[in-house]
Amino acid sequence: MGKLTGVIVDSGSGEQIEARVKVLASSGVFAHPANAILKVGPGEPFFYSDGSFEVEVGRGAAQVVVERGTEYAPAKVNVDMPSNGTETVEIQLERWTTLQDSGWHPGNTHIHYDEKETRPDERLSLDSRVEDLRMTAVSVLKRWDLEYATNKYPPGMLTEFSTAHHYVQSGEESRHNSEPWTPGYGHIMLLNLRNIVDPLSRGVLVNALDPDYPPLSYACDDAHRQGGIVIWCHNGQGMEAPVAAVLGKLDAFNLFDPNWNEAEYDIYYRMLNAGLRLPASTGSDWYISSANRVYADTGAGFEYESWLAALRNGKTFITNGPVVYLSVNGQGPGSEISANPGDHVFVEINWESHYPVRKAEILVNGRSAATQTFQEVSTSGSLKTDVIADSDSWIAARLFSADRDSFAQPMFAHTSPVYVTVGRDGLHKSEAASSFVDAIETSMEWVRKKGKFYTDTQRNEVIDLFREGQDRYREMIGG
Repeated sequence: MGKLTGVIVDSGSGEQIEARVKVLASSGVFAHPANAILKVGPGEPFFYSDGSFEVEVGRGAAQVVVERGTEYAPAKVNVDMPSNGTETVEIQLERWTTLQDSGWHPGNTHIHYDEKETRPDERLSLDSRVEDLRMTAVSVLKRWDLEYATNKYPPGMLTEFSTAHHYVQSGEESRHNSEPWTPGYGHIMLLNLRNIVDPLSRGVLVNALDPDYPPLSYACDDAHRQGGIVIWCHNGQGMEAPVAAVLGKLDAFNLFDPNWNEAEYDIYYRMLNAGLRLPASTGSDWYISSANRVYADTGAGFEYESWLAALRNGKTFITNGPVVYLSVNGQGPGSEISANPGDHVFVEINWESHYPVRKAEILVNGRSAATQTFQEVSTSGSLKTDVIADSDSWIAARLFSADRDSFAQPMFAHTSPVYVTVGRDGLHKSEAASSFVDAIETSMEWVRKKGKFYTDTQRNEVIDLFREGQDRYREMIGG
């Protein structure tokens, strides 16, 4: 059997770079080095490479596919393998976009390795580089007695895995489920911590008798006292999400972070309609099992603190490939624009993508203000519209495509909003607030009748917290 050796280089700099590699023998069988770190998740199989690789491949026509993050075009090389001996190839990867040149830098804000991972250090040393991520966040979590591999890392910056171009940190997922696979209060990501926030979990995630206490909002407060940031997970699932959001406990909102869910924006849009300002973020949850990433606009070079500040300020878009730029009266995501009733607001979006984009939309308060669809391949384009400012509103852009990447995920992108302030509320605000008043009422009923607590004081604290959130939404109705 022959040996295939490869070297992977950046076509621009000529430097050897890390990437993921798929080698298919002439038989169609996936071949990889015996000790390789393998990609986790759906779609096509790949192994991780530190920039070079060697693999045994049988005689005949073999194919090599190399990918790195989402800003490089995948490279495909066909190799005619001999029966014996060594065949050497150099694979050059070329960027199809250079977002970093304009201050946009990608991160993944939600990663865990499960208890089956036996080489977490090796995987973590490659993850950020193979995926070309500037900020990578693994986190500890508690679910029964499972020994998640990433629980070994202390909170804060993991300097042994970090460089000036790739920051790797460890945070925490603080969580509650009312039953093993129901959302309960929900899940939050806590990043930029100095110390673990106690408890990691509460309720059935600890044991059958653990109380449904304390609420997640307390964990949010503890993280903020440390200078940390709080990101709600899983598209807003969980009884406490609207409460924590309206009480100002959240810094960002993770959308589409499990790879087994389709992109879902319903709760997020209703929160924005209620007047809450929540930047969009995303991650991959179990390992890097999708290409999901959040880009933050630091305005210049990349520094960890400036990236976190850009995330907090809503200067973000989320994507698993396509790039989308939003401009409202010349201002980007996270900006606030003051207008008078009846003023025209000019909105423009531009996009580029390696994979085809099939639909582009400009959204105003969650509804399409302008849409463009494509039957043929569209890898770049723009869309413009005028919006009449008749109430306080938010404007965002999103992209869709049924075309799938090597993780077998449909392509998407979504910006954080630009906020337009007119000085009066629209019907969308009272409708959204009313929906949360009803949802919180249902949640309080669960707390009263089904929640487990050690004392009435604990139960009443949660009810009082939920009622405070409900009252905030009631104030919005008819405003």
